Amino acid sequence: MFLRIYQRIIKGLTIVLGLVMLAGTAHAQEGHPLKGSWIGEWSGNTALGDFVLVVMDWDGETVSGMINPGTDNLAIDSVDLDPSDWSVEIKAGDYTIDASIENLELPSRSLTGTWSSRNGRGDFDIVRQ
Repeated sequence: MFLRIYQRIIKGLTIVLGLVMLAGTAHAQEGHPLKGSWIGEWSGNTALGDFVLVVMDWDGETVSGMINPGTDNLAIDSVDLDPSDWSVEIKAGDYTIDASIENLELPSRSLTGTWSSRNGRGDFDIVRQ
């Protein structure tokens, strides 16, 4: 009798532990760290204004997307991510953005760095929404 109760307790604990582990891995697998919508500022941008919206997607091989979707769209030409220090270089038209991912472990991570183009340069700071 005691053996059956013990077996039921072990079986129940195994099921609960399995569900907890499954829930933890499902949350951890959110995809590429740059994927999503990002809102912030690229200060001093006289051509396009200080506020910027960046939308990036990951197809399993490359990051693509748009900078400032709306009337002044810039298609992202290339994105280079260095996971050793989480630095990112984004090229779109005449613009180059050099930034680092901060708070990588959070869904609301940020990209902080600089932007440059033939029209100038300035600080770059966006947060994933």
